[in-house]
Order: sequence, then structure tokens, then C-alpha cells
Amino acid sequence: MKVFATGSYSGATTAEIAREAGISEPILYRHFASKRDLYFACLEEAWGSFRSALDAKLAEFGDRDAVIAIGQGSREFHASGGIKPVTLWIQALTEAGEDRKIQAFLRGQLREVHDYIADTIRRAQAAGGVPQDRDPDAEAWVFVGAALLLSFADRLGGLLGPDELGRIAAERRRWLTGSG
Repeated sequence: MKVFATGSYSGATTAEIAREAGISEPILYRHFASKRDLYFACLEEAWGSFRSALDAKLAEFGDRDAVIAIGQGSREFHASGGIKPVTLWIQALTEAGEDRKIQAFLRGQLREVHDYIADTIRRAQAAGGVPQDRDPDAEAWVFVGAALLLSFADRLGGLLGPDELGRIAAERRRWLTGSG
């Protein structure tokens, strides 16, 4: 994941990946039929790690405060320095125009992320933490868009500072929860 995250899908070589992993290329190919399959495994692992971090925060905060849990969990995961799925999504998007399998995989994973967030918002609604008039499906796409914006800010440097990102998060939380 490190090789893909710090470079690009197309620029990464299996020799470089094997070197970083401390194995030979033949060993790499025993586990993955292609670089694309390895990339898909990295995308799955990155989303799985992020989802686990969110699950832990949701367990800590409970359904009523799920929006706060998702926000805090996202910020903490981002600050941890781990490989962010959104970094790999942006790379996959670049490749998707030319590779229908990457396009289909990315579409499926983004739908999975959307569904996870939408279900979380629905649970918050049922627990009274989010007003019933909020559309969980639309709000989940806003969440995905915000993650992409954060990745742009990281990669470009200076696009958005911590204060601006904090204000954006506070406005989204205020809107979703209906609190002043």
C-alpha cells in the first residue's frame, strides 16, 4: 500500500512492491495474479482499516452521536498517518478511464462506503441524533465528497488549513444534527 500511496498505480512496479515487502516478485505473484489484483487488495485493506476505526468510534459514542463519531473517527484516522483509502481512490479514478475492471471495482467500493455512512446516519435518525428530514443517501455522498476534498487539500498543500477544515466539519455536523 505504501508504494501505491506514495506514487501511483501506473508508476508502481511489482519489483518495487516486492522489494518494499521484503519478498521476491515470484512470491508476490503466488499471492496475486496481477498488479491490478494486488491493488484491489490494497484498496480493500485501506477501506477495511478505515472502517474498523469508524466502527470503534461508533461503539464508543453510540448511535445517537454517530455523526460526531464518524467525524472524530475520520479526523483521528487521517491524523494517524495510515494509508487513507481516499488516496488510493483518487489514483484508481485516474486509471479507471482506461481500465474497466478498476472502474467497476472503484464504483463498487465507493458504493459500499456510501451505504455504510448512509446506514450510520439512519441509525442516528432512529436514535434521535439526526432529524428525520435529512436524506441519509444524499448526506453519505456529501461525506464521500468531503473525503475527496480532504485528500486534495493533503496532496496540494495549502488548499485548506485546519481552521477551514474544522469550520466545514462543524457546519456539516450542525446541519446533520440540527443543532445550533
